Amino acid sequence: MHGEGLASDRQALARCVGDPESFRAHWGRAPLFSPADSLPRGFDDLLDLEVVDELLSRRGLRTPFLRLAKDGVVIDASRFTRPGGVGAEIGDQVDEQAVAALFADGATAVLQGLHRMWPPIIDFAIGLGGDLGHPVQVNAYITPPSSRGFSAHYDLHDVFVLQIAGEKRWIVHEPVLEAPLRSQPWTQRRAEVEAAAETGEPVVDVLLTPGDALYLPRGFLHAAEALGEVSAHLTVGVHVHTRQSIVQALVELAEDELELRRSLPPGIDVAEPGDVEPELEAVLQALRTQLESASAADVAEKLRSRAWRSMRPGPLAPLLQASAMSTVLVGDEVRLRAGLRAILRGEASPRLVLPDRVLDIDPASASAVRALLDGGVAEVGDDGGNALPLDLAQRLLREGVVVPAGA
Repeated sequence: MHGEGLASDRQALARCVGDPESFRAHWGRAPLFSPADSLPRGFDDLLDLEVVDELLSRRGLRTPFLRLAKDGVVIDASRFTRPGGVGAEIGDQVDEQAVAALFADGATAVLQGLHRMWPPIIDFAIGLGGDLGHPVQVNAYITPPSSRGFSAHYDLHDVFVLQIAGEKRWIVHEPVLEAPLRSQPWTQRRAEVEAAAETGEPVVDVLLTPGDALYLPRGFLHAAEALGEVSAHLTVGVHVHTRQSIVQALVELAEDELELRRSLPPGIDVAEPGDVEPELEAVLQALRTQLESASAADVAEKLRSRAWRSMRPGPLAPLLQASAMSTVLVGDEVRLRAGLRAILRGEASPRLVLPDRVLDIDPASASAVRALLDGGVAEVGDDGGNALPLDLAQRLLREGVVVPAGA
């Protein structure tokens, strides 16, 4: 299998926490501040203020890839977008002049979805997602001097804060709800959040400077304020798979249990406990039967299907790929597409399982595909063994499974 579990070197994770093994004790449980001198390198190779200006002014950026906020309130996009002009008659391109005025007035700029549009961050996000085994997204927050963009709140995903420029003070409080699910946003507990932030003792009160990193498990309350100059940081959101995901997989498997699909009786009052009780007993008995027969393999397949579709593979150059399909030769090398999740199943009738489809594989080529998944690179050949047959290499190029090794 390729792309599951922790990567062997975990370089992307090490950039955020220093020692990945020590980080395990904090994962999902406690914040971790990592000063720059404890980390392998800074983060300005991923993004800097010049790149921010380029994205805002020269890339035809549209909403929702940018939002602005001031004093905890999101600014309506109509205030900083306009039609793109001749040849780009769309109504929501970023108006850099309006952004400049709002930023000068204290608004924080949030560049969203950088894991989809800025190459260094695309590569970093693929690596970190592979290291963690959980999908990641990357936004950038650029805050004017001595300003706060968002009031105290909690996120529904874990967060790595990577400071790029300037200084920002972070104040973190204990959760009002530990490990919240996607259905439990902080706005449902606004009064509790505000009270805890105003009266509670912070568990973290730290000034982040360039190269510093801060990890926050989901649920921890946090607010940040730029000090003295423009501050910029990356927020890496980790959309964690939870044990609730396993419960959901078991519920999906329960659809195969006939007794759980039966209709409730006619005349039932579903608001009356006495009417519901006998049906609840029948459901619990059917669930016991279903749960006792459920296997880890069954659950893993349900989790795989959902998780793999949420983790987009690395970019593929369409023109180069199209050319490679027709020009690949024996002796060339191809590599597995970055970030692609794939597994080979079956012996007599091998199948290459991908996030969105399944490819039948000639049994004679199974060992070559298996070697590709294990090693990431394969030679195109005609002598069997671990070499990919030419026709299979062409097919995998067409399917976007592999790319030219030098790409």
